[in-house]
Amino acid sequence: MQRSFQQVDVFGTTPYSGNPLAVVADGTGLSDEEMQRFANWTNLSETTFLLPPADADADYRVRIFTTTRELPFAGHPTLGSCQVWLGQGGRPRHDDVIVQECGVGLVRLRRQAGQLAFGAPERVRSGPVDETLRHRIERTLRTEVIDVAWADNGPGWVAALLPSADQVLALEPDFGDTLDLKLGVVGPSNVDDGHDVEVRAFFPGPNAMEEDPVTGSLNASLAQWLMERDPALRSYTARQGTALGRRGLVHLDRDDDGVIWVGGKVTTAIAGFAHL
Repeated sequence: MQRSFQQVDVFGTTPYSGNPLAVVADGTGLSDEEMQRFANWTNLSETTFLLPPADADADYRVRIFTTTRELPFAGHPTLGSCQVWLGQGGRPRHDDVIVQECGVGLVRLRRQAGQLAFGAPERVRSGPVDETLRHRIERTLRTEVIDVAWADNGPGWVAALLPSADQVLALEPDFGDTLDLKLGVVGPSNVDDGHDVEVRAFFPGPNAMEEDPVTGSLNASLAQWLMERDPALRSYTARQGTALGRRGLVHLDRDDDGVIWVGGKVTTAIAGFAHL
C-alpha cells in the first residue's frame, strides 16, 4: 500500500542542521512488526506512525519507534509528527492547543512564533542521585560536576550540570562498560550568540558510544530541573549538536501555570510515499 511519507528536520536553524525524523502519515492497519521493520530500515533515531486517536480528547495518535524498540515518548518526534499531521490537513479540536496521544498519555502542543512547542510531560523519575551514581558519572565524564539529578520523562535520562558551555563541548566521555547510562549534560554559555546553555546527550550502546544531535525529551526534563534549581528562571534557549557539526536550537519557556513549553523549528526535507 502506498502511504504518504516525509522526513523532517527538527530543531535545525539552517538546512539539515537539526535532528531528522521519518514520519508515515497514515499507519492504519500496520502491525507492530511492520512498523518496527520499517523503522529499522530508515536507520534514523526515530520513525513515527500517525494514527486516529483512541482517546476522545486527542486530535491524533502517534507511535514512536527507534531502530530496535518502541518509545512511550520522545521530543523531536512529537514536534515533527505534529507538523506532518497539520500539513496533511489535520484540524485540531481547539484553536489554541493540539493534543497528541502517545505512550505516556496526552501531550499538548501549541503554535508559537511560527514554530511548534510541546508541553513537557511529567518526569517519571526526578530528584538527586545517590553518591555512587554521582561518582560513576564523574568518572564517565572525566570531570567534576556542579550537580546531577534524575531527569527521566521516559527514555531514562540522568542530567549533569557543568560550570560552562566550553566544558560541555570539551567532553570526551569514557563509558567503558557503563552501557545503561543515558546522560544529558548542560552548561551555561558566556557567548551572546542566541543561546544561553549548551547541551549534549549521550546514550552508549554495546558497540560504540552514541550522541544525539538535538533532543527534545532531554531538553524538556533539563528545563524542569534547572527551573526548580532557580525559580526565577522563566525562559532560555539551548543549543545542541555543536560537537556533531549540527546547529539545533531549543526554546524553553515556563508559563504562569508552571508548564514548560519546548519549542523549535520543523522543516520538511523529503516528501513522497512509502510502500507499506
